[in-house]
Amino acid sequence: MNTWNYTNKPDFILMGLTDSKEIQLVLSVLFLLIYLVTVLGNIGMMLIIRLDVQLHTPMYFFLTHLSFLDLSYSTVITPKTLKNLLTSSKNISFMGCFTQMYFFVLLAATECFLLSSMAYDRYIAICNPLHYSVVMSNRFCSTLLTGSYVFGAVDSTVNMICMSALDFCNSNVIHDFFCDTSPVIALSCSNTHDIEFIIFIFAGSTLLLSLITISASYVSILSTILKINSTSGKQKAFSTCASHILAVTIFYGTMIFTHLKSNKSFSLGKDQVASVFYTIVIPMLNPLIYSLRNKEVKCAVRRVMKKREKALDN
Repeated sequence: MNTWNYTNKPDFILMGLTDSKEIQLVLSVLFLLIYLVTVLGNIGMMLIIRLDVQLHTPMYFFLTHLSFLDLSYSTVITPKTLKNLLTSSKNISFMGCFTQMYFFVLLAATECFLLSSMAYDRYIAICNPLHYSVVMSNRFCSTLLTGSYVFGAVDSTVNMICMSALDFCNSNVIHDFFCDTSPVIALSCSNTHDIEFIIFIFAGSTLLLSLITISASYVSILSTILKINSTSGKQKAFSTCASHILAVTIFYGTMIFTHLKSNKSFSLGKDQVASVFYTIVIPMLNPLIYSLRNKEVKCAVRRVMKKREKALDN
């Protein structure tokens, strides 16, 4: 039996989503369109927030970085997936595979904590509005953002240290379209129990801590909204949270489905569909959710367009 690890590095082979050439072509066109919308949507969101002074608030500060994270982790996965669909070469180097895995876990874990920071921002805005500008200061927002990246980096580094300790035997075929933790661990001929447990604890802690923060924030928000007497007041308060609730539900639903279970129970069908959703589709959905359901963003787009028209006229 040939055993190899990070000190002896043959290429992995990404099997992708299907062997059918026709389906590969359809998927490549679909993923390319989704990626283009993702790039344009997230860059557009960042530019609108940057150009419109009225959006220079804590909520949109976090939303700018959410767009950056979505754009980044889509870029970590989608271009390589498109290359594999459009060419006969499905190889990815050992270092390339682990680099892709590192940045994906880093960005996904960071997004978990960023979403919890956004929930806390909404909690202060609705439950403690008089102190909002004091509590959500530029310094505090920067601290929350930095903390999100630090926790994401810790999660990803621990994941990478655990994965680099694995030995792999004859099979180097990854039954997925990118280097995710579960299908790579499934190839290992080492005893993966301890490593799976450590990865589970860190991934579970990331999801659990951020979910507790989000849940506690929204329980308090709901309690406050129910105390508002006017219907219009309730609708206004709820509308400020609706986009975030939808984004959180989609993101955490697919993350929990694919990661909080044994890596050895990796399933080609359901897990791959969920993986496509949160790696390729969700980064496209977030800017649509926050723009189409957000009057402030729509008004900001109009203001930026009018300002541009005036500049061209002059």
